[in-house]
Amino acid sequence: MYIKLFVMIKHQNTKIKFYQNLGKLFYAIAASDSVVREEEFNKLKELIKKDWFQTDIIDSDSMIEGEKAILNTFKWLNDDNEYDAETCYKSFISFKSNNKKLFNSNVNSLILKTVAKIAASFSGQNKSELIMLAKLNLEFKKHNNEK
Repeated sequence: MYIKLFVMIKHQNTKIKFYQNLGKLFYAIAASDSVVREEEFNKLKELIKKDWFQTDIIDSDSMIEGEKAILNTFKWLNDDNEYDAETCYKSFISFKSNNKKLFNSNVNSLILKTVAKIAASFSGQNKSELIMLAKLNLEFKKHNNEK
């Protein structure tokens, strides 16, 4: 039985930051090869609707605000061109490190599944995407070992 993620979140602000940081991570994966393609953004939109808010992991009451926060963060980062993939990735890792309780094995698994599908959405995964995916996987394994 899944415990809904946001039962553990006490502050609305933390919930929004969680979604924004997911947007940063998803952008980082898409931008890791220095080009964000429309296919990657379209895949993200599909996965959010299909995987993120149709599970017991994420509180269904958060669907609209979560979807908006993830997609708006991704779009803003893509349009702004001020932040590179590595900066966004490090920002996500910092948020994750400061909010460890939000990242249980179910959430981590869903994140890894999502980033792998985003990376594969345009001609498969390239070297820079594979490197970032491997770093993320190691980060989640490290987190699991700290428990």
